[in-house]
Amino acid sequence: MPSPPSSPRTADLPATQSPAEPRLALPDTIVRGQIVWPYAIAIGLVHVLALAAFIPWLFSWTGLIVMVLGIHVFGQGINLCYHRILTHRSAVLPRWLERFFVVIALCCMEDTPAKWVAIHRYHHKHSDEQDDPHSPLVAFLWGHVGWLLVRNKATHNIDTYRQFAGDVLRDPFYMRLEKGYLWVWIYVAHAVLFFLVGFAIGWAVHGVPMAGVQFGLSLLVWGVIVRTVAVWHITWSVNSLSHMFGYSNYETSDESRNNWLVALLTVGEGWHNNHHHDPASASNQHRWWEFDVTWWQIRMLEMVGLAKKVRRPKCLSEGHGEG
Repeated sequence: MPSPPSSPRTADLPATQSPAEPRLALPDTIVRGQIVWPYAIAIGLVHVLALAAFIPWLFSWTGLIVMVLGIHVFGQGINLCYHRILTHRSAVLPRWLERFFVVIALCCMEDTPAKWVAIHRYHHKHSDEQDDPHSPLVAFLWGHVGWLLVRNKATHNIDTYRQFAGDVLRDPFYMRLEKGYLWVWIYVAHAVLFFLVGFAIGWAVHGVPMAGVQFGLSLLVWGVIVRTVAVWHITWSVNSLSHMFGYSNYETSDESRNNWLVALLTVGEGWHNNHHHDPASASNQHRWWEFDVTWWQIRMLEMVGLAKKVRRPKCLSEGHGEG
């Protein structure tokens, strides 16, 4: 396996330019000043609501535990399903299981499957080039979240969705999600369910309705709202931190890096240089210490017959892999 190469983009910088300065201009297709208000309002509102976590009355240890567990459970709707199954077709799941994972992903409020897949495939085509919709080489905050808030004519159009996610749109269920706000109501419904379950448990345990309100709200705030914010930033960190900090096993045409912190938070997505070297692989674990829990979960699904056509890393056939 090659030793970590020097960064070609950093090496090509003029002597007077600092690596901290922007190395890419905004994509030409960005419409400056045209805010994507549905995204901006939703992201801003959920962050404001998450501040309720600082109210002591809304805290419960159960809510905290549910939040931590939920980061993994709901986050895998994004990592395992949206990313590896739908975007890169790294494995094939039964339709009912794939759709179950999609519903879990919708509870993270990261948009519909077709839009998510189209933008991610577009990113791979133009990774860390000017047309990349979210390269942090423009600016860290741009790559992390800013790209979501400003209209990009290249990615916010039906032709792009058809070109880059046509296979997803051929599924009637996923097409239905594109034609309305069902995906939003799924998120709202799961939030209400968290509250109602907490309300019932709190009332049953303590015998008074107000105890149910307090416990229900604690599950809503911590198990839904704070968890949603956490999953957002963890997902966004793959776009930002994993294209700025870390090491490289392979020399790729972009700045993708293996970042151990992001890999820990995303249970394997942070081995991002490995992924950009071999996007179709179901595994990002190319060396023994590069633990990829998502890969292990796909392997478990394969062993019980729920995952077919699981794609192994190229490095294994080349005799370089240790994972």
